Amino acid sequence: MAKDLVGWNPEDPEQWESWGKGVARRNLWISIPALLVSFAVWLCWGVITVQMINLGYPFTKAELFTLSAIAGLSGATLRIPETFFIRLAGGRNTIFWTTSLLMIPAFGAGLALQNPDTPLWVFQILALLSGIGGGNFASSMSNISFFYPKRIQGYALGMNAGLGNFGVTTMQILVPLAMTAALFAPALGAHPMTLQAPSGTLIGKIPAGTETWIMNAGYVWLIPLVPLAFATWLGMNNIRDEHVTPEPPAPPVAFAVLTGMLAVGLATAAFGLWLMLPANVGGSGLMVSKWIALPLVIALTVGALRMIPGEVGRSLSRQYGIFRDKHTWSMTVIYTMTFGSFIGYSAAFALAIKVVFGFQHIMVDGVMTHDTVNPAGPSALMYAWMGPFIGALIRPVGGIWADRAGGAKVTQIISVVMVISALGVAWVLNLAYASATPQDYFLPFMLLFLTLFTATGIGNGSTFRTIAVIFERERRGPVLGWTSAVAAYGAFIIPQVIGEQIKAGTPENALYGLAVFYMICIALNWWFYLRRGAYVANP
Repeated sequence: MAKDLVGWNPEDPEQWESWGKGVARRNLWISIPALLVSFAVWLCWGVITVQMINLGYPFTKAELFTLSAIAGLSGATLRIPETFFIRLAGGRNTIFWTTSLLMIPAFGAGLALQNPDTPLWVFQILALLSGIGGGNFASSMSNISFFYPKRIQGYALGMNAGLGNFGVTTMQILVPLAMTAALFAPALGAHPMTLQAPSGTLIGKIPAGTETWIMNAGYVWLIPLVPLAFATWLGMNNIRDEHVTPEPPAPPVAFAVLTGMLAVGLATAAFGLWLMLPANVGGSGLMVSKWIALPLVIALTVGALRMIPGEVGRSLSRQYGIFRDKHTWSMTVIYTMTFGSFIGYSAAFALAIKVVFGFQHIMVDGVMTHDTVNPAGPSALMYAWMGPFIGALIRPVGGIWADRAGGAKVTQIISVVMVISALGVAWVLNLAYASATPQDYFLPFMLLFLTLFTATGIGNGSTFRTIAVIFERERRGPVLGWTSAVAAYGAFIIPQVIGEQIKAGTPENALYGLAVFYMICIALNWWFYLRRGAYVANP
């Protein structure tokens, strides 16, 4: 087992070159696959629900879409407590425990999917628990930020986030393929189900009538999770220093503290979902606006954590000092533009392809309809992985570019690209959603959306660099966690907004609104970091 580090200072050239670089590299390359699987478990419901529809599970589309929404909101909310985990429990303790906990929703999903008569509330609880994978981003980024010197923070954080975010693409490719084979059938007594509607994988469509093993969508993640649990425990380090974790508790105590704080986040997320969801899917029926419910969830989570007694509460009070810094709030908005867009588009991309290009949009008795299946429509599962793949792949490039040119400058360039791309996607959606042959517009839609994904990935890397330069080392990790927590609500908000505008017949309005938000971020980035006399010059 790797020992705790004392006197860790990556800014010391002698320590870094003699042995520090190897320690940092080992922690990074264990952190990356752990984060990759975390993202995969978190966002797998987007693919699972599509296959549940194809198999004829006894749920409405509205009921199934709540599963992705629940996972999205849970994952974002759990980033709030995970923002503060490293100082409280230590890096090795945190990454080991949060990675191990993912076995619960992974195994539970596989078990529940074996029986089509499993109640909806069981799937909803599993989707809520899968949010732990989304929360892990905050603690993972915070942890890695302490291992690398400031001059290469863009590279280190870009690698961790970028390759970790490959979990989205890995899931979108692996889950459809895993469902085509009887991987776990002999050991678990699982039986195949028969597709009632066509499905697909990366390599092509699968016709109705084909046998499929949907339970593999959950079980398949146990294969990497078990060895990763051992790797995180044996190969990662706690940093036992004042600016990171002054006194890491004994592992059982650390695990209890982490579990209790996760329970707080799960409870507030569940409360927010209850406020927003209709009664027929387990909600209150109050249908509280997301623009009211989400700030309430954030405030309740932050307040409830602060009320924890003892050393945990005292430590949180110290870390809550980040909220008194104006740069925390400016970077929260700017980071939401990049990562919030990436994760939101990742969650909505497949649905947008299916709804806009999978149906013909034709006039019937003077009314525009959108429910006639388009036989020439593209398969969402064949193309949806491309955007997240590019956005994750390019992220380290954004970090390296920012290390050389300055984070704010790179962010400003990609923000302009995002505005242009969003306006272009809006224009194409306007044409496609009024066409009997929407596939004619699919190529420009894909090119513009992939450009948008590319810009979000580069911007993710550049904002990591900016945060690393602005904040001193004790606050750097919590700020990275906090900004990622708020930005992660994009996984809930963007699919909701796009879905609402599709229902209203105006999907382009969602992209117009996002373009306006990007323009606001351009002005904010310029004011804080690029104008003459800026608070911090091009960090």
